[in-house]
Amino acid sequence: MAARLPPLNALRAFEASARHLSFTKAAEELFVTQAAVSHQIKSLEEHLGLKLFMRKNRALLLTEEGQSYYLDIKDIFNSLHDATEKLLARGAKGAITVSLQPSFAIQWLVPRLNDFNNLHPDIDVRIKAVDQPDNSLTEDVDIAIYYGRGRWSKVHAQQLHTEYLIPVCSPLLLAGKKPLNNTDDLRHHILLHDTSRRDWKRWVSQVGVKGINVNHGPIFSHSSMVLQAAIHGQGIALANSFLAKADLDAGRLVSPFTEVLVSKDAHYLVYRAHQAELGKIEAFNNWMLETVAKEQEVIVDGHLTDE
Repeated sequence: MAARLPPLNALRAFEASARHLSFTKAAEELFVTQAAVSHQIKSLEEHLGLKLFMRKNRALLLTEEGQSYYLDIKDIFNSLHDATEKLLARGAKGAITVSLQPSFAIQWLVPRLNDFNNLHPDIDVRIKAVDQPDNSLTEDVDIAIYYGRGRWSKVHAQQLHTEYLIPVCSPLLLAGKKPLNNTDDLRHHILLHDTSRRDWKRWVSQVGVKGINVNHGPIFSHSSMVLQAAIHGQGIALANSFLAKADLDAGRLVSPFTEVLVSKDAHYLVYRAHQAELGKIEAFNNWMLETVAKEQEVIVDGHLTDE
């Protein structure tokens, strides 16, 4: 039975042509040429061994067989349309799995997740906090948040923000035995490093501070650990401005200097391109972009310097 079924493209061309009684209008609807529609109709008629259309006084009419066939298949196309709309509607609900690095989850996403839940109560967010993989998304992940320069294969990457790195420390250091009155005072303090010493080296070079040994100080594998070390007065960290926002707002951290390093890296929303318009993914993406934009604007206003 399956072998007798005509090609779907030919059926689509027939249904549209029969509904409009016009090859031209069918072509416009299907975004193809009139010649392509005529070819599909001819192919369908040859497949069925029946004439489906006829011309009378330059008007396009259905034959008796064509009329009968159209009445039968139009309901099938309507059902396909309804099923597709129902599926897309379901895409705006249900569960969504988000994969991201533990630091981003702890410092930023989890404290704000209730805002998303209030806006979209039908979407259950499942957090998968893991170190960033080098390959494409795994099957159990809908969206990931990657850190880097957006160069990942087989996925669509949308930049969340420009990363601004600012010096942060415990307010206790400002009034300690060796207060931080200017950037030269950094030589008397421990520098805390996130993953590598690269960022502090670039910041010191940009600001033009002399006499600071950036090759000393502990290195942490996650941003959250760097911030905790800074909060406990163990040194001065160079922190992502919006990851440090909660601690800055609460007064656990302060930024002693206004010089800001614009990083070449950033966080990106990563997802499969063909799922970009799926309701729950689009909702989460829009919320992330809007929330980050609002917070970053507040943090960096008046603090930027060119890289």
